[in-house]
Amino acid sequence: MELIKHFFDLVLHLDKTLIDVVHQYGTLTYLILFLIIFTETGVIIFPFLPGDSLLFVAGTLAAQTANPGSPETLLNIWYLIPLLFAAAFLGDNLNYFVGDYLGPRVFREDFRFLKRKYLEQTQAFYAKHGGKTIIMARFVPIVRTFAPFVAGVGTMKYSYFISYSIAGALLWVISLTAAGYLFGNIPVVKNNFTLVIYAIILLSVLPPAFQFLKSKLSPGPVQA
Repeated sequence: MELIKHFFDLVLHLDKTLIDVVHQYGTLTYLILFLIIFTETGVIIFPFLPGDSLLFVAGTLAAQTANPGSPETLLNIWYLIPLLFAAAFLGDNLNYFVGDYLGPRVFREDFRFLKRKYLEQTQAFYAKHGGKTIIMARFVPIVRTFAPFVAGVGTMKYSYFISYSIAGALLWVISLTAAGYLFGNIPVVKNNFTLVIYAIILLSVLPPAFQFLKSKLSPGPVQA
């Protein structure tokens, strides 16, 4: 039981303790990072795993390795980016196919909270905003876990989904890993690293929070 507790504590706080993980597990860290990004993206019941902050911290450690004065090898940026892109892309696709498989079966009949009209509304939404949604969802915690699943439920064409899935995964992994690589070891960032992580999380959740408030505060349709 204690081992399970330790494992979940390690996973849930990996963005803060990654350097300890590297020292303890060595090259297995790459596999751990792959599995976390894959699970956070591809398994709908794990949207709470670290994503944005984890990529940033991984990039920061890779920059420390690239420093000529570095006494140790931590992570290599040229391994990280393709590996984490693959994890994000494969997770996206797993989620899409699960949604595509379950959607028609779940919505075959109306239930209390699962009605066919919801599926039809989802289909209409993705027909209009699908590509943009898949890419933007990449940068929003929790939403990026559900977006590919909902795309599958909404029967978005796979040929359409996959191009935006590739673009979103590339932008997400490269931008955040490169940000950590370029800026994570600047003294003002390094000395306030916890605040930077909180800022990344806050910036990630601002867009959906803004949209939620906008929908609540905007006036409804005028009745004739």
